[in-house]
Amino acid sequence: MNVVVMRAGSWGSVLSGLLAKNGHRVSLIAPHETLRAELLMYRENRKALPGVRIPDAVTILSAPDDVLESADMVVFPGPCELMRDMARSVKSANWSGKLVVTAAKGIEQGSLKRMSELLAEELPEVPPEEIVALSGPSFARFVGLGHPTTVVAAARSEKAAVAAQRAFMSSTFRVYCSPDSLGVELGGALKNVIAIAAGMSDGLGFGDNTRAALMTRGLAEITRLGVAMGAQLPTFLGLSGVGDLVLTCSSRESRNHFVGEQVGKGRTLKEVLQSMVTVAEGVKTAPAAIGMAEKWGVEMPIASQVNAVLFDEKKPQDAVNALMMRDPKPEHWS
Repeated sequence: MNVVVMRAGSWGSVLSGLLAKNGHRVSLIAPHETLRAELLMYRENRKALPGVRIPDAVTILSAPDDVLESADMVVFPGPCELMRDMARSVKSANWSGKLVVTAAKGIEQGSLKRMSELLAEELPEVPPEEIVALSGPSFARFVGLGHPTTVVAAARSEKAAVAAQRAFMSSTFRVYCSPDSLGVELGGALKNVIAIAAGMSDGLGFGDNTRAALMTRGLAEITRLGVAMGAQLPTFLGLSGVGDLVLTCSSRESRNHFVGEQVGKGRTLKEVLQSMVTVAEGVKTAPAAIGMAEKWGVEMPIASQVNAVLFDEKKPQDAVNALMMRDPKPEHWS
């Protein structure tokens, strides 16, 4: 299979290596000259993913123009804020018969569109039901190092989901299929907001009790929104839901957890973001989550407090107090 991976960030670089090791002919797009020269010289992204090698079989290019026509699969790895521009840059290509995969986890601000919706809008030749969302508990570094990892390939088209499953599946990267691309994308995007909350908790010096509470109640509000929008409840109990949530809330590798922890310790959001090499998608997903909650009439108290701390100058401890002093409610009443 001829594959084009549309951007050489940490995730795109790792996925290109995985696909090349699976025997596919892979072209990785690195539009910035400095990064492209580094990747060609060292075969690794020394700033974002030191020690994770990009196989020699991966062709590194500045643009996809020469390889897109013959591509069988095109992977859009993110970041989410560049997804629309990436899609627009290749809109004029012939998309007939091409498998399109989004591996980015986020919601576009303003439009409140998921990444598959955004791609469907910008690439009208691609049937929306055939756009595959790849998601699950999968930090790029550990995938690149060959640590056993499991994810989900979701599309309304079973044929498309199975095709992506077969393309990515390896002895270290197990891929399950799902018809619920809505639930898979929502779980992958919204857990980043809860991970920021978990990081704030750690930054404030709270322990495992607090983190467990945030993860559990965070999953509850993600699920409420997803089900209200038409997603399937079991999806949120799977890899792209609770699986990704546990990983991102618990690991020091998590960029979103890092942002929350640093803010919890008293640094400003601007200071934290300026210190980072890679993108924490949860920062921009937080206001989008509030927009979606309001649109669908769903309570998302943790996401609301995270958004207030990040953008309304609310103190993290005050956010904790606001959550703890909400009106009493049953957890579940049959």
